[in-house]
Amino acid sequence: MDYKQNYQHWLNSPALSEAEKAELSAIAGDDKEIESRFFAQLDFGTAGLRGTMGVGLYRMNVHVVRHATQAFAEVILAEGAEAAAKGIAVCFDCRNNSDTFAREAACVMAANGIPVRLFDSLRPTPELSFAIREYGCIAGINITASHNPKEYNGYKVYWSDGAQLPPKHADEVAKKMRELDVFDCVKTMDYDQAVAQGLITLMGEETDEKFLANVMEQVNDKAAVEAVADTFKMVYTPFHGTGYKLIPEALRRLGMKHVICVPEQMVIDGNFPTVASPNPENPEGFYLAVDIAKKEGADFILGSDPDADRVGIMVNTGNGEFKVLTGNQTGVLLLDYLIGAKNRTGKMPANPVALKTIVTTEMARKVAEVNGLKCYDTFTGFKFLAEKKDKLENSGEGNVIFSYEESYGYMLGSFVRDKDAVTASVALTEMAAWYAGQGKTLYDALLGLYEKYGYYGERTMNLVMPGLDGLRKMADLMANLRANPPKEVGGTVVNQWKDYKDGSVVDAHTGEKSAMELSGSNVLRYELADGTSVIVRPSGTEPKVKVYILAQGKDQADCADKVARYSAWAESLKD
Repeated sequence: MDYKQNYQHWLNSPALSEAEKAELSAIAGDDKEIESRFFAQLDFGTAGLRGTMGVGLYRMNVHVVRHATQAFAEVILAEGAEAAAKGIAVCFDCRNNSDTFAREAACVMAANGIPVRLFDSLRPTPELSFAIREYGCIAGINITASHNPKEYNGYKVYWSDGAQLPPKHADEVAKKMRELDVFDCVKTMDYDQAVAQGLITLMGEETDEKFLANVMEQVNDKAAVEAVADTFKMVYTPFHGTGYKLIPEALRRLGMKHVICVPEQMVIDGNFPTVASPNPENPEGFYLAVDIAKKEGADFILGSDPDADRVGIMVNTGNGEFKVLTGNQTGVLLLDYLIGAKNRTGKMPANPVALKTIVTTEMARKVAEVNGLKCYDTFTGFKFLAEKKDKLENSGEGNVIFSYEESYGYMLGSFVRDKDAVTASVALTEMAAWYAGQGKTLYDALLGLYEKYGYYGERTMNLVMPGLDGLRKMADLMANLRANPPKEVGGTVVNQWKDYKDGSVVDAHTGEKSAMELSGSNVLRYELADGTSVIVRPSGTEPKVKVYILAQGKDQADCADKVARYSAWAESLKD
């Protein structure tokens, strides 16, 4: 059907409430708005679904959630009765409609005979990953749009390993969604009836306790916290989200006496009233925390995003001002600290390994290798980091002590297979306390790492391409770069062109071609003559192409100059 037929199909469906029909009737004369809502289904990928909320095929609403869940249920049932009987875990965050969407998903799974473990209230994303593994579920669903603006919601899907859905199963769900009518093919049942029949079981504090027990096992040096606990102060904000309960509790168990929470942002609210964007990458979101930190004389500030899978920090620069650290800087600090702490306390495993994504700073590799660890790259996304961790550990090739990506995601331990702001918050606080015991702030520590390992500078740029023609523009940009690879970037010669789609490496001077380990992802990488890497990839969840600049230099000013020059080249790609 075309978008006009889809619009009529929805408008005429008995599945819609009167309010939903009124919303659609209100756009009857707006052809552009109708097209934007009904030109296609939301794309289902390995990250599931994500979109703005509203009535329509290309929006997040109960009908799209039911439709996706029916498709997912059929993929699970195809695994056989024994697999389906393992059941599915369902979680949700603080966003508007998240609890409703989670309940609807649970009712569809129950109607298909698949037992559901549903959290009784909002929980951090990593706790879902943990619950899947802890209870032996076949899969999981999380209703969240992570750090997106308030207008968004999403539908993340997980498999039995606790990681996000592998491409094979994601493709199967997407295929089923194309085959199934959005209304007529969906099975659902009454929630209370499903609970009464034991098809839906609620999870609560007992799961929290099991999860927190695993979190606390990741502590390496509690004595370092206890040594400064009387004077060491920090500020925490959950940005109105799911970290509000477990992160302060985990920090209390760590031995922290002075965790000062931002009161306005401890209030659960899907409208995120105190911030323009609930994203720990954005310094402006921390303004309330900074005011408190200055007033209380705090050492550092920590903030988790709405579903508590990502965490960002601000550090005291020593003059009473606070500076946001990038995800790259935070990860390098934490990797270096974990290596030292594990060696210091005798907790370093044999054959230790660090994992990072291809767009994460090369400084992490330097830190790992200088300290005798191997460092491996994966594609962007924690499903790939989880997959590599399992492969290395199952084969006996290595034991992963830390996995991270530049976008504020960190994974420690073996009880989750996703970004985990709860455990990362504990590790970051332990690290900050240890440095405080040495008379240093985390800012001092970062400057020390640059002195030890060399100077690095990074920037991630978002070339936003909105609208119906945005996907075409993104595809055209990648096609043009493949057809005409740049010979120089920002005035610097390109030595190598790397294409992660086919795994090819081409010498830009001789044309000689070789292969690299990774392939199968729509990513281009340019290795420049000065040691800088420039990476270009389309986002999998938003209408934008991301450009990553990973520079090295003789000092911070040199790195900053390189980042600025190559950023100008990246901006020109939009033209």
